[in-house]
Amino acid sequence: MRRALRLRSERRQLMTAEAEVLGELRRLRARLPQLTGALAASTDGLVLAEELSGAGSAGALGAEPEGVAALTAAALGVSLRLTDSTGQGGFRELLIRGERGYVATYAAGGSAVLTVLAEPRINVGRLHLEARRSGARIGALVDSALERPENA
Repeated sequence: MRRALRLRSERRQLMTAEAEVLGELRRLRARLPQLTGALAASTDGLVLAEELSGAGSAGALGAEPEGVAALTAAALGVSLRLTDSTGQGGFRELLIRGERGYVATYAAGGSAVLTVLAEPRINVGRLHLEARRSGARIGALVDSALERPENA
């Protein structure tokens, strides 16, 4: 019961950073026009903010944002186990190249991740540069929200 209350409190605190995180996602998309979507989520799969192209969010992602956040959390779990078991240190990023583009996930502080979708023609080096910077900013926003007292 205490764990459930603590998780509910953390989720409320995370949502206080939503507007600022959304602003960062929009700035990232402005810097990288080849992005087709960007999503910030907690490490347990809660959508914090999303910035997507197209008529609907499901169209841009190919799935609902909540589903992408859940899959990101699952991929993060596997990535954490893999980096740990191979002695490579903590998780930083994951890049997947598909036939129609890229899916990349970046660490965003200790409690969040940034997942972006990009067209196949994107400059991957620039993607890494910009998304790492945005991930650091989002991480700072989310970690700061979690550090603030709930009633502040």
